[in-house]
Amino acid sequence: MISRSSIRRLTAGLIACLMAMEPAMAQNRTSLIRDAEIEATVRAYAAPLFSVASLDPDAVQVYLVNDQRINAFVAGGQRLFLNTGLILQAKTPNQLSGVIAHETGHIAGGHLARIQDALSTATTTAIVSMLLGIAAAALAGDGKAAGAAIVGGTSLAQRNLLYYNRGQESSADQAGFSYLERTGQSARGMLEFFEILERQELLAAIRQDPYMRSHPLTRERMDAVRAHVQRSKYKDAVDPPELLLRHARMLAKLRGFLQSPSETLRQYPQSDQSMPARYARAIAYYRIPDLKRALPEIDRLLADFPADPFFHELKGQVLFENSRVAEAEAPYREALRLAPGEALLRYGLAQVLLERNDQSAATEARALLNEAVRHETRNPSFWRLLAIAYGREGNLGMTALSLAEQASASGNHRRTVEQSNRALGILPRGSPGWLRADDLRDEGRRGVKKDREDGRDRDKEEE
Repeated sequence: MISRSSIRRLTAGLIACLMAMEPAMAQNRTSLIRDAEIEATVRAYAAPLFSVASLDPDAVQVYLVNDQRINAFVAGGQRLFLNTGLILQAKTPNQLSGVIAHETGHIAGGHLARIQDALSTATTTAIVSMLLGIAAAALAGDGKAAGAAIVGGTSLAQRNLLYYNRGQESSADQAGFSYLERTGQSARGMLEFFEILERQELLAAIRQDPYMRSHPLTRERMDAVRAHVQRSKYKDAVDPPELLLRHARMLAKLRGFLQSPSETLRQYPQSDQSMPARYARAIAYYRIPDLKRALPEIDRLLADFPADPFFHELKGQVLFENSRVAEAEAPYREALRLAPGEALLRYGLAQVLLERNDQSAATEARALLNEAVRHETRNPSFWRLLAIAYGREGNLGMTALSLAEQASASGNHRRTVEQSNRALGILPRGSPGWLRADDLRDEGRRGVKKDREDGRDRDKEEE
């Protein structure tokens, strides 16, 4: 688990998306992470594949799971989950694209359709807790049950939840080949990644990565991938230099934030003066913390790459997390100016503004956050901060409505009803906010009823 102190340190750069994780998740060190740069890089790989699969790239949600094991899965409709461990094992963009192409085949093929309806309304927090079922099944020594999962306590625990049969795996492979071919990419990366997984076949189930257990790798599949690579006209296609650089940056950033600073500094010694290495060292120094080395490293990056929004964001984060709030505002503003479409950068600047604790700053923060939640309607952290902004302005009705939205996004039905009722009692009857609160109250009541039918109480789970 990313501790609460670590979550604060990673805020706006590599922040935890869901602050109120379910107890089971917290105990098992599973969480989602958010980072604008990494998400943009993954989407650069995924969007062309989604498009040729006749999927709307904007409709497919991609989530990063903070887990060092190799895994990727789809759940709850068009939701793709990638473990950070899988990303870090991908040495090239083509390898990661191969995995994404395969998982896109599962989405387009409607695999695991029996449970998609049940999961489509589950919170992302609850879906990530499915990973716990994989670990539990491995301990039981049941390879097929490795797909079983726990979503929202014990109300949905099904065998084979993430387990794909051989036919589905072959179908997803064939679809993935087609997507890669139609986007002018080689399937060699898929083959290379499967070869990494193939070496795990002799490991005991408890030591295998979840991807190996939930996506059975057969000799026939490996032969099919090799045969496709040999006959493809794109078999020798290589990743363009700009994509290789983005990939190296992504790996450097993940290592800098997720592994120990000493390990990062060992992997990226001073003798390596490449941009990704300097990036990784800046993050490592910040996390030690050693600002006397972190800030000059970031300033040198900014001198060489003044139009890079994420270097400005990192500087703002370093200053903000070290109580230099006034100095943090300018780099956050510049980051957002350079990448105005990034909701996470709006969130970061809003955090800085709210620390100023004055009326004009609260008003600007509220405007930033209202735009951010327009793009990410189910992000509990955004709604929580928006509630604070409205509270600073003295708008208690919209504060209550924002807290109701936060509770709804977190899957907390009782609190959704409570905060909706508060908002309905304050907001003008028939106003847009009042109507939204009325809808949320109805949604919350349905959720409470279902919780009772399922024999669980969300509030008790979260206490």
